[in-house]
Amino acid sequence: MSERAVLHVKGRILVGPDEVRDELWVVGGRISYDRPSGARDIRTVDGWVLPGLVDAHCHVGLDRHGAVPEDVAEKQALTDRDAGALLLRDAGSPSDTRWVDDRDDLPKIIRAGRHIARTRRYIRGYAWEVEPGDLVAYVAQEARRGDGWVKLVGDWIDRDLGDLSACWPRGAVEAAIAEAHRLGARVTAHCFAEDSLRDLVEAGIDCVEHATGLTDDTIPLFAERGVAIVPTLVNIATFPALADGGESKFPRWSAHMRRLHERRYDTVRSAHDAGIPVFVGTDAGGTLPHGLAADEVVELTKAGIPPAEALAAGTWAAREWLGRPGLDEGAPADLVVYAADPRADVRTLRDPRRVVLNGRVVG
Repeated sequence: MSERAVLHVKGRILVGPDEVRDELWVVGGRISYDRPSGARDIRTVDGWVLPGLVDAHCHVGLDRHGAVPEDVAEKQALTDRDAGALLLRDAGSPSDTRWVDDRDDLPKIIRAGRHIARTRRYIRGYAWEVEPGDLVAYVAQEARRGDGWVKLVGDWIDRDLGDLSACWPRGAVEAAIAEAHRLGARVTAHCFAEDSLRDLVEAGIDCVEHATGLTDDTIPLFAERGVAIVPTLVNIATFPALADGGESKFPRWSAHMRRLHERRYDTVRSAHDAGIPVFVGTDAGGTLPHGLAADEVVELTKAGIPPAEALAAGTWAAREWLGRPGLDEGAPADLVVYAADPRADVRTLRDPRRVVLNGRVVG
């Protein structure tokens, strides 16, 4: 398409869960619901249209060993794009990916800075590793570095204990979260286990990643405070293999990981049923490949979330939560076209017919 070309998108435009239109136009890279006058160079695509998918937990510029070169990060972002994920919340990375913002052909990224972990309590090379007395300063640093989010490591294996345990004392997280909020940033935390959750929520945290340790005791607290979760079920599927690998050295941890995995669907369904906001995220970029947002939507339905709500968790609702537009008048034309109705079968999300980013057909 030339810069002056107009894109005409026809079919069923899924503007929202309950709003469907017959067509939209893309002029100058932005959405319009009014036919442009005098347009001559028109390209037409048709199908079932959604706003670009959201992966609310991934890591661009990261692999199992740490930061990666720009060409590898580019391939990661392109993989997400080609799978229809056009808005990414990078939930912690040691890489500087600001160069992506200058590329109209790559997904938009909302960054949470670099992970902040307790010393020797996270994957080597991923995080700033600090002690509680330095937590506030590092949170302030990453709040300024990110795009309105900060990422804490809320729990990890304690090698002396031989199991998962909370990383931070209550007072440290209270002060850190207050500082992030003062600077206009929201805070999320990696949490697999149970014992860090109450302190984090009562300290004012905004979101918890994974949240496999939710129980009947903490679910009402999350719901009352409006704390969101991003379950990353495609990542939780790796827990049995992780448990097998660590069983000889940390049998207590291995058994705990297996229990968290076994109840994963019940945990997510109970959270959803209690009114906790649930969003799509994959944890791609560590050990998992990118491009799995559609698979995560499918996983949410396996957990018992109704298909329409699972779809919203990776599109309309997720964009609203992150403060980014969908298929709104005047918004950047970031959309995905499918051959069939994804509301009828969310597996349709795995096979985009067309991907449009910033008004250009890129896939």
